[in-house]
Amino acid sequence: MRLKELIRAIGILEAPDLIDFEVAGISSNSKSVKDNFIFVAVKGARDDGARFINDAVKRGARLVVASELLGPCKIKVPFIKVKDTRACVAKLSAQFYGNPSLNMKVVGITGTNGKTTITYLIESLLSAAGFVPGVIGTINYRFCGREIPSVNTTPGPVELQSMLYTMFNGGVNYAVMEVSSHALDQGRASAVNFSSAIFTNLTQDHLDYHKTLKSYFKCKAMLFQNLSPDAFAVLNNDDPCGVKLYKMTKAKVVTYGIKNSADITARNIRFDCAHTEFELTTPLGKINLRSGLIGRHNVYNLLAAAAWGYKEGLGLEVIKSGLEKFSSVPGRLERIVAGKSFSVFVDYAHTEDALKNILGSLRPLCRKKMIVVFGCGGERDKSKRPKMGRVVTELSDYAIVTNDNPRHEDPNLIIEDIRKGIIKNNYCIIPERSFAIKMSLALAKSGDIVLIAGKGHENYQILKDKVLHFDDREEIRECLKSLNY
Repeated sequence: MRLKELIRAIGILEAPDLIDFEVAGISSNSKSVKDNFIFVAVKGARDDGARFINDAVKRGARLVVASELLGPCKIKVPFIKVKDTRACVAKLSAQFYGNPSLNMKVVGITGTNGKTTITYLIESLLSAAGFVPGVIGTINYRFCGREIPSVNTTPGPVELQSMLYTMFNGGVNYAVMEVSSHALDQGRASAVNFSSAIFTNLTQDHLDYHKTLKSYFKCKAMLFQNLSPDAFAVLNNDDPCGVKLYKMTKAKVVTYGIKNSADITARNIRFDCAHTEFELTTPLGKINLRSGLIGRHNVYNLLAAAAWGYKEGLGLEVIKSGLEKFSSVPGRLERIVAGKSFSVFVDYAHTEDALKNILGSLRPLCRKKMIVVFGCGGERDKSKRPKMGRVVTELSDYAIVTNDNPRHEDPNLIIEDIRKGIIKNNYCIIPERSFAIKMSLALAKSGDIVLIAGKGHENYQILKDKVLHFDDREEIRECLKSLNY
C-alpha cells in the first residue's frame, strides 16, 4: 500500500513534505524495522519508543510517527506528530493488512479465569458446525493445522493484524481470541472489529500493573463498551462485574450462570475425577451434557461456550456435539495418568480465586488427603501471595511451597510473602520445584489427590536472565519412574 493512501485511510489528511512510497511494513520495535517501514514510537510502561527513532531510521524507516521527539533528536526522514501513538499503530496495522476483522468474525474472551478453556470449547463448537476456526491465546496461536508458540496472550497490534490477515487468507471463518487486560489498556486490539465478546469473571490479579480492582475492571469493560449494536456479549450473571457490564454495552446480551437467573443455566450437576454431567437449560430447550472437563469452574466455562453457540445460532445438536467431543486443555486441571491408586493433576491456577475453584472442585472427589505444590511468580502482584498461601493451606491437607518463575526476585523473599498468609501448620518449604514435586508424589497414598499448581502448560522456568526448560508434567512422569511407581 502506498504511504499517502495508508495515512489518509486512518484520518491524517495533511502531512507536508511526505514523499510517497510503497510501505513494506509497520513496527513499533526499532529492531524489527526494515527498508521502507513506518516506525511508530510508542511510549511503554518501561521505555519510550522515541529513544529508538534514530536506530529505526538507520535500519530503513522512511517515516516516523511519534507524540514527540526527545531532546535534540534530528532525523533525516519525515515525521508525523500524533496524540495517541498506540491508537495510531493499531489503525495503521489494520489498514496495512486490509482490515481482516471486517472480513471474518472475531470473538473476544476476557476475564480473570477461564479464557483459555473457552477458546478451546468454542473452537470445538465451530469445528462441529463445519466452520474453520483460528485461535489466538495463552498456549499458542493455531489454525488449519498450524501451531505457532504464543509470546503474549494477546499479541501486539502489528502482530495481531498480521495474524488475522494470515488466518483469513488461510480460510478461517472465525478468529477466537483471548483479550487480556494489558492488551485492552494498551490498545493492542483497538482496531479489531469484534462480532461478539465473552466475560468470564473478575478476581484479584495483575494489580502490579493495574494497581486497583477498579482499574482492572475498567480495562476489561473496554471490550464490551466498544462493541457495536450489531454485536453480542456473553456475560456471567453470577459475577457482580458481569451484571455491571450488562448496562455498559450497546451490544445484545445473553447471560449464563448457575446461582442467579440467566438465559443459559446448568441443573443437576454431577462430577467425578474424569467427567462432569449436567442438564443444560437454554431458550431452545434442555439437553443432557457429559464433558471430560471436571469441576464447577468448568461448568461455567461450558455454559459460556454454550451461551455463545446459542446466540451465534449453532443449534443444540451442534452445541452438544462440540462440547462433548472436547476432552481437555493442556495444563488446565490436566490429569496425569499415574497408573496407581492416587490421582495427579496439573493446573495453571496462579491466583487466589483460581486455586479456590480448583481445590473446591477436587475436594469432593478426594477420598483421603489433598496434597498441593504451588508457588508465586516474581515481579508480579505481590499482594496476592499471602492470600494464595492462606487459601491453599486452608483447603488442602498438606501444601509444599516452592518456586514458580522467580524472575529477578529473590525466591526466598517470595516464599516469605506466601508464608505471611498461612495460619495452619500443614505445609513445608522446598524451593527446588523438581524436589517439591518428587516429595508430593512420595507422600501420596491410596485415595489421595496431588495437585501441582501454577505453571500448567508452561515448559520453562525463569530464573533471573535464564529461561530453563521445565515442564511439571514431564517432572511428574520422571519422578513416578524414579520412585518405582
